[in-house]
Amino acid sequence: MSRPASSLFNAALVGPALLAALRKLDPRVMIRNPVMFVVEVVALLTTILFLRDLATGAPGLFFSGQIILWLWFTLLFANVAEALAEGRGKAQADSLRRARTETMAKRLTGSGRDYETVPGTLLTVGDVVLVEAGDLIPSDGEVIAGVASVNEAAITGESAPVIRESGGDRSAVTGGTQVLSDEIRVRITSAAGSTFVDRMIALVEGAARQKTPNEIALNILLAGLTIVFVFAVASIPSFARYAGGAIPLVVLVALFVTLIPTTIGALLSAIGIAGMDRLVRFNVLAMSGRAVEAAGDVDTLLLDKTGTITLGNRQATAFRPVRGVTEQDLADAAQLASLADETPEGRSIVVLAKDKYGLRARDMAGLNATFVPFTAQSRMSGVDLDGSHIRKGAVDAVIASVSGQPMASRGSSAALAYHPAAESETVGEIRSIAEEIAKAGGTPLAVARDGRLLGVVCLKDIVKGGIRERFAELRRMGIRTVMITGDNPMTAAAIAAEAGVDDFLAQATPEDKLALIRREQAEGKLVAMCGDGTNDAPALAQADVGVAMNTGTVAAREAGNMVDLDSDPTKLIEIVGIGKQLLMTRGALTTFSIANDVAKYFAIIPAMFLGLYPQLQALNVMGLASPQSAILSAIIFNALVIVALIPLALRGVSYRAVGAAALLRRNLLIYGLGGILVPFLGIKAIDLAVTALHLA
Repeated sequence: MSRPASSLFNAALVGPALLAALRKLDPRVMIRNPVMFVVEVVALLTTILFLRDLATGAPGLFFSGQIILWLWFTLLFANVAEALAEGRGKAQADSLRRARTETMAKRLTGSGRDYETVPGTLLTVGDVVLVEAGDLIPSDGEVIAGVASVNEAAITGESAPVIRESGGDRSAVTGGTQVLSDEIRVRITSAAGSTFVDRMIALVEGAARQKTPNEIALNILLAGLTIVFVFAVASIPSFARYAGGAIPLVVLVALFVTLIPTTIGALLSAIGIAGMDRLVRFNVLAMSGRAVEAAGDVDTLLLDKTGTITLGNRQATAFRPVRGVTEQDLADAAQLASLADETPEGRSIVVLAKDKYGLRARDMAGLNATFVPFTAQSRMSGVDLDGSHIRKGAVDAVIASVSGQPMASRGSSAALAYHPAAESETVGEIRSIAEEIAKAGGTPLAVARDGRLLGVVCLKDIVKGGIRERFAELRRMGIRTVMITGDNPMTAAAIAAEAGVDDFLAQATPEDKLALIRREQAEGKLVAMCGDGTNDAPALAQADVGVAMNTGTVAAREAGNMVDLDSDPTKLIEIVGIGKQLLMTRGALTTFSIANDVAKYFAIIPAMFLGLYPQLQALNVMGLASPQSAILSAIIFNALVIVALIPLALRGVSYRAVGAAALLRRNLLIYGLGGILVPFLGIKAIDLAVTALHLA
């Protein structure tokens, strides 16, 4: 469940953003953005000179004052963009902070239930606490005993409770969440101030955000362009003196600010923060901007089969009886054996028998039935009633049971009878049916009644609707998809073909996953994967984008560089989309900014030098009224275009699954051409207004 997006310009965000923008004028803050820092330096310099001229009564102060005012507006608007992006994160952090309640903990003092009540802030790593129904979990930890239903709505925004239990991949618990039923013992794994919620608060506030490599590289490029224009503008007074004229310093400053890449320089930080913010609103916590950026460049996507590509629960789809047995007899026996089976597979057998043959669930209380639960040792379950014994389970296990090997049942000492004929007449047929089902990607369950093999129930992993189309979309983006599964190669191949993935890894061990990722990376590819278990931790740490499920173990959450708070592995596809949207937004606005600067160059230079070089009149295609109005119009447009682009920077450009070449053509057509045309139209419109109002 994604968090609702805040309106970009609502009053709750704009007011604090304006105050934050003023605070960001501190040079110690501005120096992190080289382009805007240079703008601040020249704005400060011209302000000092303006105050000097004001004291001496120098002429032209009205024009100079307007230029200086718009220089400061340019800086302010740039800071507002970043402050708005951070403000949306701070609003989410405040809600998390309110959810993080100061709790009292029941710290166990011995091996029994004796405990002392202490503030949660005093807990240390290794402490064991008792958490009962209604209690808040005081800090991050791992369940070491018990099983309980936990409400994690304060963290995930999802109201449905989740199960947390010891000894599995769902043992991690988060401080501030509430136990709804039963009780658990939790070993504390995070000290006060470094819990998962604390890290969430720091990350969504942007306090822990570091610039990504691409941002650093782009900043270097922008700084280089700025230095080039420093020398270019510094050479202009020489040309003016050669022509017998002079150009005021404030005009040179205005020209410099409009020519350097202030647009992308002002919005670059906001784009990065907004990318992380979009993930947070999507209930995915990125541990760094680098992870979001890497998601946009992913070449190989590793997806777990169960729960990601398939629905996660195998469903009964067919009854396959052996010769001499009707489908209805097989369905009746399979349904009886599944009435007490609360697994999704067991329930699906009951439903299929009802839907296909009208067999309704019976009242077992009056039948004096004894149910035999599934165990890892027997690999079977079933029911004993009226002297009859029905079993269903793994094909080999059921065949072994009818071959005379005793099978204990809970509540019954009876063993299935040995029927030599069953071995010779039906075992081969059962194995043949099972093999056929496995080749088609299904899972066979054999059914026997009183030592006689009746047939096989076909269970099938149901591939999610639309997943094939989604993989085709990823393929168009140049991303190779690999399904990871513990199934045998035959079953894995069938499901991979149905789902439309590019490749699969069957019977995957942690070592196999790690080796696959390293092979891909050795070929220069970026790899993304998701996981929730301790056995996934090495691969999550190795992957360029490792998405850990919030329901997973502490080891998995620590290893990944993203955490999906909803524990929905299919979201990996959306994460790639958000990463690509971040890169597309940055590329689009960079293209617009550079084209924008080129247009402003051709708009201003002819008008500014018209008095010195009349021949430049031919290049004054806008027909700007005067050099003064041209300069003032350009500096006003330069400030206002930043404001106009803030929503695009925060929202991101529309994401489309296209290749790099098509994306480049789209950027050049829309943002390149637009970046040239918009300044011509905007500066001309502002020039008309400036002239009409006699501002220049």
